[in-house]
Amino acid sequence: MSDRSDVLALTKALIDCESVTPARGGVFDVLETVLVPLGFAVDRFTIGEAPDGPVENLLAVRAGDGPHLAFAGHVDVVPPGPGWTGDPFVGEVRGDLLYGRGAVDMKGAIAAFVAACTDLPDRGTVSLIVTGDEEGPAVFGTRALIDRMAARDVRPDLCLVGEPTSAHRLGDTIKIGRRGSVNIWIEVPGRQGHVAYPHLADNPCPRLVAALAAIDAVVLDEGTDWFQPSNIEITDIDVGNPATNVIPGAARARISIRFNDLHTGQGLADRIAAIVAGHAPGATCRAVVSGEAFLTEPGALSTLLVDAIRAELGIAAELSTTGGTSDARFLSRLCPTVEFGLLNATMHKLDEAVAIDDLRALERVYRRFILAALA
Repeated sequence: MSDRSDVLALTKALIDCESVTPARGGVFDVLETVLVPLGFAVDRFTIGEAPDGPVENLLAVRAGDGPHLAFAGHVDVVPPGPGWTGDPFVGEVRGDLLYGRGAVDMKGAIAAFVAACTDLPDRGTVSLIVTGDEEGPAVFGTRALIDRMAARDVRPDLCLVGEPTSAHRLGDTIKIGRRGSVNIWIEVPGRQGHVAYPHLADNPCPRLVAALAAIDAVVLDEGTDWFQPSNIEITDIDVGNPATNVIPGAARARISIRFNDLHTGQGLADRIAAIVAGHAPGATCRAVVSGEAFLTEPGALSTLLVDAIRAELGIAAELSTTGGTSDARFLSRLCPTVEFGLLNATMHKLDEAVAIDDLRALERVYRRFILAALA
């Protein structure tokens, strides 16, 4: 095989490792083999039990005097599904594209950053924070890495996450924040009975419908300077009742809220619980906050990245907070954090592919950014 420090060869080697969430083993072997000769001390650890584990993670540090820049990413991928024109876990070059699951989300970006670390000057600290569980529950992934970093006193000053943020061409979008996410499960109890004898039963459905109508009417906000309006979506309604002549004994629903930095997950959960209680006394609400909203205000970090993109690609990147959640929601607690990576058009799709020219261009942008961040 050609030198794996080459971005194309390394991306292909990573794709060749089947690493559906939770990723372990071979894909981390590839990274360790490349990072150690570059001067990184590699710490690999596996943590967690089923059903959300075990998960393997990697923390690699090349220590020096001066600023500390961290790069974060994930080597786990979503299942490829049927219908690929080739093997999703064999990186295949066809024309100007490299095909394979994870090519853009996000093995290509990891390879580009590692390749950009070749022959760096001996100043500053560079670390890689790589998890095998970003696409899944993320219980034993980046959060466990942050705990590991705290135990080892690894404290970055700046963090770049290599998610595929580019929308139409490489370099057009940098993410400086993300909305938060909370899911809430609602259950309204009733009393099962025959529909012909409603006085002997207690139908929970009208109470649930009334609560959901009130929730659906809520306008959380009108958005902010950097975030779109928060939104509440009803994602499931279920009574589990196959019979036409039975009043159900319970009715359930689930809602999902994506929210900006005007709110917290717990605050929204409490607000929804109060609405439900007003229409359905005795109902239960269970909330899971998968991430809080965060914003890295435009400043030194985003300017370094904008300048690197302009110098290498000749375009002005837009600063954005759109899209779903990412592990930046955890890392932003440590230090200023931004996200920038490849074109996202084929992520999670059949025949996921990255332009080879984009891989090499991303390596150049990352290298210029690294040098500026460590100056």
